Amino acid sequence: MSSAGVFRPGPSQPVRVTMEDMSAIEIEVWVDIVCPWCYIGKRRLERAIAESAHPSEVTVTYRAFELDPKKPLGGRRVVEQLAARHGTGLAEAREIAERAALVGRPDGIDMDVDAQVEANTFDAHRLVALGLAQGGHALQAAVLERFFSAHFAEGKALDDIETLQRIGGEAGLDGRRTAAVLASNDYAQQVLDDERAAAELGITSIPCFVANRHVALTGAHSVEVMGQLITAAALDPQYEAAGQSSAV
Repeated sequence: MSSAGVFRPGPSQPVRVTMEDMSAIEIEVWVDIVCPWCYIGKRRLERAIAESAHPSEVTVTYRAFELDPKKPLGGRRVVEQLAARHGTGLAEAREIAERAALVGRPDGIDMDVDAQVEANTFDAHRLVALGLAQGGHALQAAVLERFFSAHFAEGKALDDIETLQRIGGEAGLDGRRTAAVLASNDYAQQVLDDERAAAELGITSIPCFVANRHVALTGAHSVEVMGQLITAAALDPQYEAAGQSSAV
């Protein structure tokens, strides 16, 4: 990455973290709402934070990253899209989709691979940004979680305006403000700025977790590895000196 070093977890060794050692940690996570590994990564990051030495010192901001910005509205079922992409039948495509579903089950994630439909996620990302503006990090996380569930478990079309309006309300967004955003270009620039920042940081795959714009981790790693990233960011140069991280 151009501005943040790639974190590579070191040997699993206990690290004692005290309040004197620990600095505030700001984690930015680049995600797309139709990416199953982003859903899994979000859940695991939340567990890692809860199990960390001082979870109140960690804040998480979710950033937009569209896997296919040119995706037309009203897409096919995901298994049909996978079959076309890989040149396979629906049964083989279902097996591909099931891989993420199987990985996510221990994390309490339900995925109905036959129900999922393709979607252009630009407007959904705008509502995730609205969540941050309206209610801070907690509401943003709740909106993102609700959209994940709607896509992966319920087969909702996340590029349908009425669907977004309803699901946004269920997540806690103000109904009138949501309608106003969806009828305008509000937060469009926020989405574009997130994607521009990803390009500047050299992010090419998601989920990507960037702590304090200093260390980064890509992929839905285990809770233990997520915890190592948090510790690396908390102790920063001390942690690197101990040989736990190759971030620079």
